Amino acid sequence: MASGSPEDPLRYRPLPQTGRARPPGALPLAGGWCWFDRVEVLRRGQPPAFLAATDLPDAVLHRLTAPRPAVMGLCMDRPRVMGILNVTPDSFSDGGAYLARELALAHARAMLAAGAEIVDVGGESTRPGAAAVPSEEEMDRVLAVVSALAPMTAVSIDSRKAAVAAAALSAGARMVNDVSALAFDPEMAAVVAASDAPVCLMHARGTPETMQRQISYDDLLLDVYDFLEERLAAAEAAGIPRDRVVLDAGIGFAKTAAQNVMLIRNMALFHGLGCPLLLGASRKRFIGLIGSDGDGSGAPRARVPGSVAAALAGVAQGVQILRVHDVDPTVQALRLWCAASGAVEVKEGGA
Repeated sequence: MASGSPEDPLRYRPLPQTGRARPPGALPLAGGWCWFDRVEVLRRGQPPAFLAATDLPDAVLHRLTAPRPAVMGLCMDRPRVMGILNVTPDSFSDGGAYLARELALAHARAMLAAGAEIVDVGGESTRPGAAAVPSEEEMDRVLAVVSALAPMTAVSIDSRKAAVAAAALSAGARMVNDVSALAFDPEMAAVVAASDAPVCLMHARGTPETMQRQISYDDLLLDVYDFLEERLAAAEAAGIPRDRVVLDAGIGFAKTAAQNVMLIRNMALFHGLGCPLLLGASRKRFIGLIGSDGDGSGAPRARVPGSVAAALAGVAQGVQILRVHDVDPTVQALRLWCAASGAVEVKEGGA
């Protein structure tokens, strides 16, 4: 099949499966636990078509099937859990709970004991409506926590600012998680390029103050795909190789509840960019809107069951990194899902 014109390219969404009822010719998805033998072919303004995986162009096939590079030493052949550590007074879910250093470290240790393999430390809320925090204040919040955690686990720094990222990397952080995809601070790309650290690039529009007024898309899936492809190209042009990039579709950032669900349902599309995928849906408002038959204004801590469901839906699409507040229930559910789906062997007496 042709790959479309440069102006209107074809995009290919694998239809992922798990388990051992795997037909001849089925291919591994991103070298992981899912496989696929068909793809949905997407093109702007046209109805989707379907194609056998073996009929894909060679370059597309390689991107969809090649094992992903390790992230901070963690192999991407199974799902990994990233625990959220908000060292902020105003994060939507747990603002103020871990602002004190000792409380933050105690919570991080609890997440590690529950099975998290990465801790994502953030000192600035990016919830809808949140105001920007000066770099100096953000560094005051995060650096002591990062330096204390770095000997224990892989630490990522959740920041849009080059000065904060550089200081956190010097303090022991091993990844930069930039919700602006290197677009907020013109110095951020150079900071990442000069390090050996991977970077997570997320889809968003506007700023936290304005993003929920920018929820109109020509084609949600293809618009997000094209944005991530463009930001990935910008990262490579700045000297950051593709094998150091993680991609995030930006659940909850300039999206409605229905749009968030559509993205999770179709997350396998983004494997076509050839990078590990991160899903951050934990406790977000759309979970309350859908899961509680309400207006989404309930307590974020009441959204744990829906957050776990969203995480497992992502894993069924081959997502490699789950960014979550509630590590214990997520890890337990993930182990059961892997066992029940046939993604891992179940040993006598347990998974």
